[in-house]
Amino acid sequence: QVQLVESGGGLVQAGGSLRLSCAASGLTFSSYAMGWFRQVPGKEREFVAAISWGGGRTRYADSVKGRFSISRDNTKNTVYLQMNSLKPEDTAVYFCAKDSSGYGGHANVADFDSWGQGTQVTVSS
Repeated sequence: QVQLVESGGGLVQAGGSLRLSCAASGLTFSSYAMGWFRQVPGKEREFVAAISWGGGRTRYADSVKGRFSISRDNTKNTVYLQMNSLKPEDTAVYFCAKDSSGYGGHANVADFDSWGQGTQVTVSS
C-alpha cells in the first residue's frame, strides 16, 4: 500500500521560504514521477510541480516558476519542494502525489494515483 506523508508546512511571512518534504513508502519510489499540487477551499486542486523518476525532467506551473524548485532523493524515498519568495496567494494545502508513470511531465490530477494527506502553508502579508 502506497503511503505518502508530507511535512514542512507552516506560517511564513511574504518573501520568506519553506521546504516541504514528502516521504514515500510501499512502492518502488525510483520508478515513478512525483508531483506537488495545492488546493484552497472552494477551488480545484492545482498543479504546482512535477519531477521524473530520475530527476532529469521537471515541470512547473507558471505561477511558481523561478520561485519554487522540486527535487528528489531516491535513496531516501523522498521528494522535496523548496519554496522561495513566497506570496500570500501561495497559501494553500499542499499535496504530494505519485504519478502512474515515470514521465515527470504530467500536470493533471488524473495522471496521479496516490496522494498524501496534505500540509498547510500560510503566507502572511
